[in-house]
Amino acid sequence: MNAQTPPPENETLSLNDQILQRHKNLEAWRQDGVEPFGCRVDGIISAVEAKGRYVEGQADDEGAEVTVAGRMTACRTMGKSIFADITDSSDRVQLYAQKNVLGEEAFDHFKRLDLGDIFTVTGQVFKTRMGEITIRVQSYKLLSKALLPLPEKWHGLTDIEQRYRQRYLDLATNETARDIFRKRVQIIREMRRYLEDRGFLEVETPMLQSLPGGAAARPFTTHYNALNCKMYMRIAPELYLKRLLVGGFERVFELNRNFRNEGLSRQHNPEFTMLEIYQAYGDCGVMMELVEDLITTTAEKVIGTLEIRHSDTKIINLKRPWRRLSWSDLIAWHGGMDWYEVDHAEHVKRGKTLELAVDESMTSVQIEQEIYEKLIEPTLLQPTFVTRLPRELVPLAKACPDDPRYVDVYELAINGQEISPGYSELNDPQEQRRRFEEQLKTANPEEIADKIDEDFLLAMEHGMPPAGGLGLGIDRLVMMLTGAETIREVILFPQMRPRS
Repeated sequence: MNAQTPPPENETLSLNDQILQRHKNLEAWRQDGVEPFGCRVDGIISAVEAKGRYVEGQADDEGAEVTVAGRMTACRTMGKSIFADITDSSDRVQLYAQKNVLGEEAFDHFKRLDLGDIFTVTGQVFKTRMGEITIRVQSYKLLSKALLPLPEKWHGLTDIEQRYRQRYLDLATNETARDIFRKRVQIIREMRRYLEDRGFLEVETPMLQSLPGGAAARPFTTHYNALNCKMYMRIAPELYLKRLLVGGFERVFELNRNFRNEGLSRQHNPEFTMLEIYQAYGDCGVMMELVEDLITTTAEKVIGTLEIRHSDTKIINLKRPWRRLSWSDLIAWHGGMDWYEVDHAEHVKRGKTLELAVDESMTSVQIEQEIYEKLIEPTLLQPTFVTRLPRELVPLAKACPDDPRYVDVYELAINGQEISPGYSELNDPQEQRRRFEEQLKTANPEEIADKIDEDFLLAMEHGMPPAGGLGLGIDRLVMMLTGAETIREVILFPQMRPRS
């Protein structure tokens, strides 16, 4: 008998009947003197380890004795015996409970366990005639009574919104979801190990800041009562990490949360995880080599391949080297090969011809940004470094020595979205001040601080070494490496609109 046969509970009882029956079972346990919400249990091993204790060819009564704990996820009563499944974070293992082993009272009480109940069992490992490794139950103990039924294991949560709002149920019934989040943990662990092995120090910088900086984005604001001042949740840790370069920390990284008061989409969550890395005496080229090696090493160790399948027709190949294309070439290919020879009015006209939301008030660089974000980036499925961006878009990067209209940066696109930006960091405090002043004149005031970060400039004036820096979006990286098609699939508790 294999306990994978779906239980009849949801087929024979309405939801209200199931809940009522569970409450009756709860009271029955208590009337029998059993506390249905237990505590510490010693000697537990995982379901995977328990199944590994079986030795091929051993007699049924010679199996190793094991203790496991988890949820009951399947159950079938067959007269004087019961087959059930207990599932923990590692796997499920089948249980075999017999009346003549447990005794009549304990056996009857075992039948009182409901799907979703958390309990522990001790018994011998053996293999059934059907070839399934099973635990013959010698004793058991209820640890937590489930008063509400789980979704059917064979269908899980079919309502997408409910999966995100009640992630605990999604994880309890959906092995694919559990696998994605296990891989997320492994990806982050491997990246930390990679950086630490190369001499980088992990640091922590403020998430509550008096001035939002390091990116152009609308911040979340709050009020600090003790100082009676406005504060911001950080949009990026960049300016604080560069202060550490000034202080002599030559290789640093931070893996933490950023907050941007912007829209929700398949690619955006207002609270997201970002890795930022800075290396003194490096540059944009060093950062490209670093992020390429970091991602491919992580993919090989965690995913086991450089070919990431998202569907039968969509495979991302991370094999190195990754292609490099300049911003100006990409814009010319889409906006016209003479794009950089025509005037602003013609740029507006062509933008409208391309059905982009452009108008005469936009600069040519802003129109180019629309072309890139709407027409180019979504097509970059395979890893692509887009290099030499317009200076106006990246005020914290060094100018290209051969053409000061562009800065020495890359944007790494994979799977049609930006995964990582990287720079040759600007370390000239006078030029940095000029860039900040330009940004204040032209940028959306809701997306940048309303004044210059003088403390950061003061730090730079004490001497900041030349450096390379990069950011790496962890949520989007996990999407790409696991085949997830929306950011909510890789964030345990994504932001949702409150229920009315």
